[in-house]
Amino acid sequence: MLGIGGGVATAALQLAKHMGAHVIVTSSSDEKLEMAKNWGADHGINYRRSDFAKEVRALTGKRGVDVVVDCVGGDGWSKSLAALAKGGRLVTCGATAGANPATDIRRIFWNQLKIFGSTLGSREEFRQLLTFMQNSGVRPIIDQLFPLKEAAEAQRRLEQARQFGKIVLQIAE
Repeated sequence: MLGIGGGVATAALQLAKHMGAHVIVTSSSDEKLEMAKNWGADHGINYRRSDFAKEVRALTGKRGVDVVVDCVGGDGWSKSLAALAKGGRLVTCGATAGANPATDIRRIFWNQLKIFGSTLGSREEFRQLLTFMQNSGVRPIIDQLFPLKEAAEAQRRLEQARQFGKIVLQIAE
């Protein structure tokens, strides 16, 4: 999971752990990596201090991982591909670090990688997710609740990447 502080990545962490996956997360913040471990992440890699694809390969005995959830794009895109095992899947669901990453497409076909784009999903998928959450007890990680009048402050928190989980705006009291 790239960019573990964001709401999508923290939700993906919870879902993956509930399904029994071994989860490796990345962040530029050691504090967020520790928080992710408290939520079940097995390993945390600070991508500012090391090449996360090389670290993933080391952690998996050079095999790579089956799935990468990349919510950030940018320069990390090629490393996301490099972290995948042969036949692995990359789920891309954001581009906060850039929408036009450079990549060597040969890595995709030589390693038989699959790339999936994902947005919010359909209404039916949302219903299925709600049913899953109700039955499993999995709940969104809420970083902070802001009254609507403090929406600008909430936006700043997001822009500064200080959150771990969802930012919630409360419309009425």
